[in-house]
Amino acid sequence: MGVILTYNSNPGSAEGVVKEIVAGGGTAVALKLDVSDSSSFAAFADTVRTELKATWGRVDFDYLVNNAGYGLYNPIATVTEEEFDGLFNVHLKGPFFLTQALLPLIADGGQIVNMVSATSRVATIGVAPYASFKGGLEVLTRYMAKEFGERRIRANSIAPGAIRTELGGGLTDEFEALLASQTALGRVGEPAEVGSVVASLLSDENRWVNAQSIEVTGGFNI
Repeated sequence: MGVILTYNSNPGSAEGVVKEIVAGGGTAVALKLDVSDSSSFAAFADTVRTELKATWGRVDFDYLVNNAGYGLYNPIATVTEEEFDGLFNVHLKGPFFLTQALLPLIADGGQIVNMVSATSRVATIGVAPYASFKGGLEVLTRYMAKEFGERRIRANSIAPGAIRTELGGGLTDEFEALLASQTALGRVGEPAEVGSVVASLLSDENRWVNAQSIEVTGGFNI
């Protein structure tokens, strides 16, 4: 198993993940990437090309997972243009141009998974820009599947619901209880439960799944 993972401001945590992968018998490299800065993508692609050759003896890679993100909770009436642009750059513009920059390095028959959000289906006060851009990424996923199909590159998206992560500062006990009460399975999800769906999509058993958005919410607001 080989993984190129990225970080923005926490290299220590990234190196910790690298060590876990290596301890499990895999190979991994951590590279710095600011998804909000599309001007850096060409240089990042060059770095990926160098690492592929140096670490794996390859000129391409198989899977691209676009999962960078952060949360912001403001009602529409108080969202600033700076906040709007920041969310747009990370959640829609970034994945668009990063995929464009890395497309020559994706192997024919490879796959793309874009992380979107259940908030594009269920309107929640305070997350309008975030949800709008995640909805745009879901649409973009279908266009990727259409345009990259001639190279047999599949593209799907995964829409998590409430997951126990640090996105947006994490979940307070009160907020977690509220979300759990709105979920058919009665709790919030765990990161590994999203990761297992990513792994499943990337497996050969799901080679005929394409241009789909799969919600991973435990049955949120159904």
